[in-house]
Amino acid sequence: MRIGRPIPASPQPLCNYCGGKAVLARAGEEAYPYLEDHGPVWICAPCQAWIGVRARSKQHTPLGRLADAALREEKSRLHDTLEPLVAAKMRRDGVNAFEARGKAMKWLIASLHLPVENPSIHALSLEECEQAIQFIAEFQASRRREPSGS
Repeated sequence: MRIGRPIPASPQPLCNYCGGKAVLARAGEEAYPYLEDHGPVWICAPCQAWIGVRARSKQHTPLGRLADAALREEKSRLHDTLEPLVAAKMRRDGVNAFEARGKAMKWLIASLHLPVENPSIHALSLEECEQAIQFIAEFQASRRREPSGS
């Protein structure tokens, strides 16, 4: 018998594509999408959409929204587009990659005025990823046009 506050039920995310309930899958299970163990994922098998689980989460809290192949590809492109800014932040301010990436995402989401509670790539939609990639490209182009002053 448990004494104290009740433990909240595990979040069971809904698929953003079909509206069905996602299922928690672990390495070795038939529905698991990876060959190697990348930790548990919430997956909608019919849509082939999934999202990872927060590290050390006892409630298996999803990182964000379920992503299909197109959204996973766009998130990967956004990561690649963001990395030069992250590397520059690390060099300039002497911060680690996690801090630099977090600050870059906060800046990006605030600059785009996106209604995202958790500033993470995991929370973005396909359209928001495309918008972010375009914004970064324009930002970098504007920085190259500006004369560097002392």
